[in-house]
Amino acid sequence: MNDDLRRRPLTYTGVGSTAPAAEQWPPPAGWRAYEHTVRLGSGTDLWDTASSVVLSWGIKTRSGFTVQPALEAGRSARQGERYWLVARIGPFRVREPVEIIATVSTGNRAALSYGTLDGHPVSGEEAFIVHRDDNGNVNLTLRSLTHAGRGMWRGLFPLILVAQRIYRRRYLRALRPGDS
Repeated sequence: MNDDLRRRPLTYTGVGSTAPAAEQWPPPAGWRAYEHTVRLGSGTDLWDTASSVVLSWGIKTRSGFTVQPALEAGRSARQGERYWLVARIGPFRVREPVEIIATVSTGNRAALSYGTLDGHPVSGEEAFIVHRDDNGNVNLTLRSLTHAGRGMWRGLFPLILVAQRIYRRRYLRALRPGDS
């Protein structure tokens, strides 16, 4: 990890508030909170693939982001690691500094949540959660808490919210069989 990324502070309080290990989520007050779940399908193969993908930044990469540094094949992200998420928007590249806040890996739940570091366009936390029920149905839940970013990003917040909606649709499709 480069020194620039290491020195950046988290941009929000309430770290861990997306609660990726919790089945029920009461979002904290004062945030633009979002939660949406889609059914991906069923079966052990889908579960194994979806779990692995969510823990290795696959939802982001399948949605058009580049993750730097890239993870080695077969490795999952770990709590405390820091990354640049790079979004391409037309001819522009937006580098978003983040820290892994939590990972979850159980027989029925796999999740990755990350928080924003100074320089990110928004302030807050996002979680990608794959979970399966007793009937073998595999679902993806997206949770996020958002505030306007700092500096120049604050004035761009209305446009960022539009981009956020577009990316959320991509995230929710990223693990559907045939859409990846």
